[in-house]
Amino acid sequence: MKSETFYTLLFFCFHFTLSAQSAAVGGTVVDAYGPLPFATVAVENTTIGTSADAAGVFHLKGILPGPQVLVISAVGYKTRRSTITFAAGEKKDLGNIKLEEDVLGLEKVVVTGTMTRTFVKDSPIKVEVLTGQYLMDNRAPANLVESIALVNGIEEVVECGVCGTNSLRINGLEGPYTSVLMDGTPMFGNLASVYGLNGIPASVIDRLEVVKGPSSTLYGSEAVAGVINIITKDPKRQPFFSADIRSTTHREVYGNLGFSVPVGKWSGFVGADYAYVNEFHDEVADGFGDVVGTDRISVFTKWSFDNQDDRPLFLAAKFLYEDRHNGVFEYLDNRAYKRIRGSDAIYGESIFTNRFEFFGTYPMPFSKDLKLDFSFSHHDQDSYYGSDHYVAQQRIGFANLLWDKKIGENSIVGGATFRHQFYDDNTIATQTDGRSQPDVQFIPGIFAQNEWSPMESFSVLLGARLDHYTQHGPIFAPRFNVKYKTGDWSTLRLNMGTGFRIVNLFTEDHAFVTGQRTVEIVEDLSPERSWNVSLHFNQVHNLMGGQGTFDIDAFYTYFNNKIIPDYDTPGKIIYSNSAGHATSRGVSFSFAQNFLFPLSFNLGVTLQAVDQKELNAEGNFVRTPVEFAPRYSSNGTLNYRWRKHGLLAAWTFNLTGPMQLPEVFDLDENGQPLATPRPTRSTTWSRHTLQLTKVFKKTGMEIYGGVENLFNYRQPISPLVGINDPNAPVGFSPYFDTVYAYAPLAGREFYLGVRWEIKKK
Repeated sequence: MKSETFYTLLFFCFHFTLSAQSAAVGGTVVDAYGPLPFATVAVENTTIGTSADAAGVFHLKGILPGPQVLVISAVGYKTRRSTITFAAGEKKDLGNIKLEEDVLGLEKVVVTGTMTRTFVKDSPIKVEVLTGQYLMDNRAPANLVESIALVNGIEEVVECGVCGTNSLRINGLEGPYTSVLMDGTPMFGNLASVYGLNGIPASVIDRLEVVKGPSSTLYGSEAVAGVINIITKDPKRQPFFSADIRSTTHREVYGNLGFSVPVGKWSGFVGADYAYVNEFHDEVADGFGDVVGTDRISVFTKWSFDNQDDRPLFLAAKFLYEDRHNGVFEYLDNRAYKRIRGSDAIYGESIFTNRFEFFGTYPMPFSKDLKLDFSFSHHDQDSYYGSDHYVAQQRIGFANLLWDKKIGENSIVGGATFRHQFYDDNTIATQTDGRSQPDVQFIPGIFAQNEWSPMESFSVLLGARLDHYTQHGPIFAPRFNVKYKTGDWSTLRLNMGTGFRIVNLFTEDHAFVTGQRTVEIVEDLSPERSWNVSLHFNQVHNLMGGQGTFDIDAFYTYFNNKIIPDYDTPGKIIYSNSAGHATSRGVSFSFAQNFLFPLSFNLGVTLQAVDQKELNAEGNFVRTPVEFAPRYSSNGTLNYRWRKHGLLAAWTFNLTGPMQLPEVFDLDENGQPLATPRPTRSTTWSRHTLQLTKVFKKTGMEIYGGVENLFNYRQPISPLVGINDPNAPVGFSPYFDTVYAYAPLAGREFYLGVRWEIKKK
């Protein structure tokens, strides 16, 4: 007993002695315009660190005597490292510590390419990053789909001319080939990807990380074309109160409110978003609304725990309710659709969506190298397409146990994933002999990768994944990446990998439930497989009195087992695995420039060919373009900031080149298809946005306004076919189709909004 008391006293004396000898440091982190809130301050190669408060002030204690490297970083700024020598018990005041803006984005921290935290410039995988502030400064988007339009090589495709369902295509590949993640976890399964993406409000986005090319090694099925990872906002960095309200000349209203409060060691953020779009417009003059009616509310909350060892622990949840509706005027007038949903005389489409998401990250307390990412989502859809009732549910549970360790020149990542999927609807997709047969899958998987960096200028990454599907057995997906710095400011990356995808008919083709076609599945559909190679070159330059970057990417993807719907038989859609193959190949360029005066611009161009080869009636392979994949596209931003007056002017544009369109036939006066189809090739079109923002820094308020679709471009012909059949009510003709949508239907639109923030004290 005496010995235990002695050692206890000795421990406390030793601890007190160390505390008395340790040093402390404080200061204020600032940028060129004032205090920089919530910057991270840490002592390199130790667990000692903290965050600055809302005024940029920080205090750090427990520092051992001697020379130490103080690392100060903040999102959007260059990391600053300073070697400081501390004496025992010394307390230093560093005063103002100025960080330089990272105008090129090379110091941004990303996680998507390798599942580990790394800087953009150091990642062996090319990762494109768009911050939430960049999105608001240039376009003020309402949701994810509007936000992603600023990424070169990604196109929004409207897949239904009535309900406006859309998808995001990377390098011309259909929407289901892209995996959408929230903080690294996959929650948007096949059903949710049809309508759920519009329900991701821009207000929750801290940044978007985009990886093009197959990423199935890390993220499994659906990551064939690439990955869009939505990094949600850190509660510790949010103001006490925030609000953003915007209205348009189409009588659309968008708004969000947010609160951030600390509770003990927890920092919390709660936000609510609302969209109200209920004005009937018919500029195309086809009798149907050009703007999809929407009542949408989304509630999001995220909580993080301050464990002071740079190992994030957070929990987040989101609830979405959406009432989407469109059709003829009689269907929408005075919200008549709520009473007549399912009518066989007045055509309209009404989709009610309820969605719940829960996700988070838990660092294992017994190992600093181990963490658990987890998520659960429930998606419920109740919809009518004309008189056809479509109801569906999907639940996805996901867990990813990740081990991350740096050993010498090797950065090793390994783990196991467990994914449980439930899907059920009222179509033949989940029926056997007239009885409901939900699709239930448990998909375990393991993956491992190693990044070997024998020198600062060279690294090699090898990885592989093995998943097991009940219906398809084991599926193997390897990857190989090389990064080589050819100079101080130039980098070359080579990426090779495979992808695979499990299909869902509702996602593959919205005509599965819209229009008046019946569905036939002629065989058991096998997973699609892909092989990809891409080459990326990045050059940082000092031209035209400023800094900038130039990027060039060349890519090639080969598919087999591709599932291609056959529309050639009138009144039917026939699904089967193609006996041929498909390819996506092309090259993209991007150029960014920041001048010494406050002007900057970004320009991106993508040239691509997305084709498929199929057997014709004579048994020969015939190459045809994949529909809705433009031959070329371009986007850009140009902005100028008058900091003295708190003004920012921004211009953005998207240009879409010609694309293959479905073969559809209009009807004659007797209701019979014409002998000649509509054009199967679209024209080139562009969409431009101008925005002006005025910042009132003392009050925390911003007023912004602008004009969308500046030059008033609209698709010159209705996206609908078969609406003039004299033998059937409008929308109920056997020839009715909604698939001929390739450009905006609504014209020029002005908008005005206000943002307001109250900082934490």
